[in-house]
Amino acid sequence: MCDQDHFDDDVQKYSRRDLGMLAAAGVGAAMTLPRAADAAEVIPSEVTIETPDGQCDAFFVTPRTGAYPAVLIWPDIFGLRPAFRQMATRLAESGYSVLVVNPFYRTQRAPTATKGANTPISDVIPLARSLDATKQTTDAKAFIAWLDQQPQVDQNKPIGTAGYCMGGPVVMRTAAAVPSRVGAAATFHGGGLVTNRPDSPHLLIPAMKAQFLIAIAENDDERDPESKTVLKETFSEAGLSAEIDVYPAGHGWCPPDTKVHNSEQSEKAWQRMLVLFEQALV
Repeated sequence: MCDQDHFDDDVQKYSRRDLGMLAAAGVGAAMTLPRAADAAEVIPSEVTIETPDGQCDAFFVTPRTGAYPAVLIWPDIFGLRPAFRQMATRLAESGYSVLVVNPFYRTQRAPTATKGANTPISDVIPLARSLDATKQTTDAKAFIAWLDQQPQVDQNKPIGTAGYCMGGPVVMRTAAAVPSRVGAAATFHGGGLVTNRPDSPHLLIPAMKAQFLIAIAENDDERDPESKTVLKETFSEAGLSAEIDVYPAGHGWCPPDTKVHNSEQSEKAWQRMLVLFEQALV
């Protein structure tokens, strides 16, 4: 996930050039995401999900009619906020029933970052550290069970999951926790996918059945160049399909409200995710 020791340096290196212009226009650092010409009409809703540890506030958005493959989105360290509602809506417009959750519901309801992606990293690090592998696995099972109860979800189709920053490891734990349902998984600038700890997410790969997309930030790769090799080898040994690439962008480049958002590379990653979901969620 985001590294407090390197966060400010990374922001300075990869900071968007349009931030001043956007601020002057009164729109902060948010951007309007592209919309497909054939985008489906969707219905957004704020929902509450019962979990073994309490009530989780979340955002659920689906095409107006019919049942579709579900996608569970794990946000980055800045949590559930307008940028992720926008991303979920865009994905729903492509024909998916999308749930994006507040991973910090045990501590507080969203918004959990007072200034969105402009919140000082030191303010949100404690939230990330409040979670562990057990809590993430518990949540994954609860959220997928909830999705399978919704009439807008086609239960005959596999479920997809996607995660950003600290959501990357949670994606892997989700795929391992419910392998019979998760058929596709994508992580974007996910931190800590390979560690020396006994609960390292990559050790769960043999328990998975999902096809994977792993998009790595170049600065994360510079600090830990061996992780991609370990991931490739572990997926190969497990006989699982995995597209693992390093993108020429900084950690956090995908959400449209971050200081390091890279529109070209985020769009490339988005399109690769759509290809994965089209192939695997059938």
